[in-house]
Amino acid sequence: MDILVLNCGSSSVKFAVIDSQTGANRVVGLGERLGQAESRLEWKIDGKKEQKPLGGGDHAVALRAVVDLLRSLGLAAGIRGIGHRVVHGGSRFSASVIVNAAVKDGIKACFKLGPLHNPPNLLGIDLAEELFPGLPNVAVFDTSFHATMPEKAYLYAVPWELYQEQGVRRYGFHGTSHRFVAGKALEALGLVGKPSGIVTAHLGNGCSAAAVKDGTSVDTTMGLTPLEGLVMGTRSGDVDPALHGFLQDNLGWDAKKTIDVLNKKSGLLGLSGVSNDMRSVVEAHRGGNRRATTALEVFTYRLAKAIAGLVAGLDRFDAVVFTGGIGENNPEPIRAWTCKHLQALGVELDPARNANHGAGCKGVISPEGRRPAVVVVPTNEELVIAQDTAALVGKC
Repeated sequence: MDILVLNCGSSSVKFAVIDSQTGANRVVGLGERLGQAESRLEWKIDGKKEQKPLGGGDHAVALRAVVDLLRSLGLAAGIRGIGHRVVHGGSRFSASVIVNAAVKDGIKACFKLGPLHNPPNLLGIDLAEELFPGLPNVAVFDTSFHATMPEKAYLYAVPWELYQEQGVRRYGFHGTSHRFVAGKALEALGLVGKPSGIVTAHLGNGCSAAAVKDGTSVDTTMGLTPLEGLVMGTRSGDVDPALHGFLQDNLGWDAKKTIDVLNKKSGLLGLSGVSNDMRSVVEAHRGGNRRATTALEVFTYRLAKAIAGLVAGLDRFDAVVFTGGIGENNPEPIRAWTCKHLQALGVELDPARNANHGAGCKGVISPEGRRPAVVVVPTNEELVIAQDTAALVGKC
């Protein structure tokens, strides 16, 4: 079944048409820099990349261009449903759902929890309903995989009324990625249907780790928002909450200013002074840039510390799983330095396997038979969205 997958961000639209049964991509693409003069639509089909300018167009212009493209490729008529990435589902959505008026109201009610992501996510749904009349739309939530977390993992130690009345609690994100790679790692290790405990680390411009017990999430590093947790490209991750008051008293920053700096000017960018892109930071480190080296040391130490902490939520420790652009492609220093910090837990790498990302070994980069194992799994969030959409559409 061909499914159109859409991920609408604040200034971009990612799209793909995926065969939900085989996982084959018919076409993948991106409308980027929307609302700017240099906005454009890029796509890849049969290994060939093409693009066209959008003339400063917005999301609506980009999605209309996607419709035109799919028609020209002969793909539009075969689409049976549209799957949407929605970042924040709050406590309302613990699974993917067919979109209706009540679901849209629920997504809108989560605007206060996901102010940067949910509005464009909902806009994408509205535009898809207009441009593809009659096709069912499905919302797939980043937070839903973590809905199985127990209270002890998701509650903050704040006044109970803030949780009850405002929904102040930990939700977690990157759920589709954690769900996908956890399943693939359990397959690689022969643990499907058996007791298991693994920690998955999704490392990209945004980073999070999750404790997955018997295939279900029991804890994760992100919280109320995607700012909590690990060091990321431009996000600080965990800081002392009193930092807000300190910066207000000493620099006159209000809460909005502080949150903006913690979200957009911190992380690898803030520490290294080089870039938010891990490739550039690693290159600078190898060239002798001390701040870049420090940024990598902080990144890997904080990641290892989080992984060790997440093991507390498991009954056993079978594996660490690396995924995302950084996790999949950076054997040295990221995977090597992180695992070195975890030696006390029995984590060990095989240098040769790590160097080639576990090729020929089902992604396993630890010595043969070693437990806990270390595994590299390429993520495929779009396939998860396509499969969830196909399953729900098939019930319509």
